Amino acid sequence: MNRIANHLFQLDYEVEEQLILRDFLARKDISKTTLTAIKYQGGDILVNGHAQNVRYILRPGDQVTVVFPPEQMSEGLKSELGPLSVLYEDKTILLLDKPAGQSTIPSRNHPSGTLANFVCGKFEEEGILSTAHIVTRLDTDTSGVICVAKNRHIHHLLSKQMNEQLFHRRYTAFAEGHINTSLIRIEQPIDRKEGSIIERKVSAEGQYAKTDVTLLGNYVNDVQAFSVVELKLHTGRTHQIRVHMQWLGHPLVGDDLYGASSHQFARQALHCSSISFLHPLTKERMIFDSPLPSDMKYYLKQSKTVEIRSM
Repeated sequence: MNRIANHLFQLDYEVEEQLILRDFLARKDISKTTLTAIKYQGGDILVNGHAQNVRYILRPGDQVTVVFPPEQMSEGLKSELGPLSVLYEDKTILLLDKPAGQSTIPSRNHPSGTLANFVCGKFEEEGILSTAHIVTRLDTDTSGVICVAKNRHIHHLLSKQMNEQLFHRRYTAFAEGHINTSLIRIEQPIDRKEGSIIERKVSAEGQYAKTDVTLLGNYVNDVQAFSVVELKLHTGRTHQIRVHMQWLGHPLVGDDLYGASSHQFARQALHCSSISFLHPLTKERMIFDSPLPSDMKYYLKQSKTVEIRSM
């Protein structure tokens, strides 16, 4: 008997060799935790349309269907309808362009109106039984591309790509002062700053963090000199770019938390301009870009270039 509920997330596979079902699922990166959830929370594992246990012997040509259980929204996260700028969407992933000033997930200060609230509202309206699995978070005042998984299994697959350095994130930022080196690699550990639940610092006791900084150009306007840089993250520590640029002596324009003045720019001038990863099912390399937001474009337009002096 086929027990698939059409509104549940499911994946279909074709078997190519004789194999125990449990081993086949492990090869598809379906974890033991997920198998337990499927068993006890409303999912199913079907072979040729019939429920089977994980000890079943598969044969070439068999069709395996994994039906994932419905997911509950995280505690403290309520669904809300609100605007989302969708760059791409399929049954597994949702790519969004987040504006500056919007929090990614709820907090004590921002319990509603966040991107995660609106994603849950979208899912609820469309009958998707999932919660907001945010793969790449951005600070409230950072704009740009965000990746959302539509299922905890897809989130697991994308997180694994991050650990294997297959998931790439690039940012564009304005940094105070002029940088005269075309490429800088920063490998400095990051830790919490004493007495603050928000601020971070470079510290030998912190977690390893690695950022590549590429100089795109030096500029000057009526109020300050600054550099436009592209940054590639190799790790994903909280405030990593902001802390590393402060350590370099070039805090981000507008980032008063990390030593810059906020009089010239109303937020930290940081934008996630591109993310790239392998599609969790097809393994096709996918790239999603976001142009500079209007405030950064305007600031750049009011400035003029300065000749770069290589060191």
